[in-house]
Amino acid sequence: MTIADFRRMALGMPEATESAHMGHPDFRVRGKIFATIWPGEGWGMVKLTPEQQREFVLAEPKIFAPVKGGWGLRGATTVRLEEADKATVRRAVGTAWRNTAPKKLVERREAV
Repeated sequence: MTIADFRRMALGMPEATESAHMGHPDFRVRGKIFATIWPGEGWGMVKLTPEQQREFVLAEPKIFAPVKGGWGLRGATTVRLEEADKATVRRAVGTAWRNTAPKKLVERREAV
C-alpha cells in the first residue's frame, strides 16, 4: 500500500479535507484530525481509542503499533503502509473517521 492509497482513502471519507501540521499532511473532518501521513517515511497514523488500538495491534502486529509516548497511550496508532493491505487500512481509517466525525454525520453515512 502507498502513501497515495492512504491519502485517497482518507479523503474518500465524508467531509474529509487535507490540511497540515508539524510539517506533514493530516486529514480532518470538520476541523478535527482523524489521520496523518509521513510521506518521506512511508507510514500513517490513525486516531483510535486505546481499546480499538489493542484490537488492531493484536490482529495485525506487522501493520499497526502504538505511536510512541503519550499520544500512543491515548490511541494514536502507526500504520506501516508497506506491510498493509487496502482492506485492513480502509477499516482503520474508517474507524478513526467515525471516532472523530460528529455523531449525526456518522449516523447519516451509516444509514446510506
